[in-house]
Amino acid sequence: MKVTSEPINALAFDPIAEAQHKWQERWPEANRMAAATALIRVQRIVMSSVERALAPFGLTFARFEALVLLAFSRQGRLPLGKMGARLQVHPTSVTNAIDRLEAQGFVRRTGDPNDRRTTLAEITQEGRAVVEEASRAVTGTEFGLEMLRDVELQELSDILFRVRLEAGDFRLDGSH
Repeated sequence: MKVTSEPINALAFDPIAEAQHKWQERWPEANRMAAATALIRVQRIVMSSVERALAPFGLTFARFEALVLLAFSRQGRLPLGKMGARLQVHPTSVTNAIDRLEAQGFVRRTGDPNDRRTTLAEITQEGRAVVEEASRAVTGTEFGLEMLRDVELQELSDILFRVRLEAGDFRLDGSH
């Protein structure tokens, strides 16, 4: 089943191009403003596509990300603190996501046998099953980017990689 991106209140003109034109009349950096605004709008389009695909599973993107992270981990469990670092979210957000996933039966909390102070989140069999189904649904949306060719997707990823790297989003020194 393919889920397509549907514009919300589609306008008869591009408001970002219009703003860029007006911006150029008054301030420098109109191209950066237009690129940043377009990026934010595209992020909303992608998230809307993904959230619609996840809704039938009772998942938000944040909970889906947590489930996928656990499914990809070697033992299917990780400390909550490590999950927050890898997902780049506040510890409270991880706790809330795990609370909801635990209530759904997709995750359980366990103690760390090596450190009694640490709580682990562990994916359940139900969680593994739902992450497989939900992943198929999400990939079926093509993430709202179905209009882009593979070469364009790679170019976009390369550009965003540079922005993320220079902003300090991650390091290339190989440490985890």
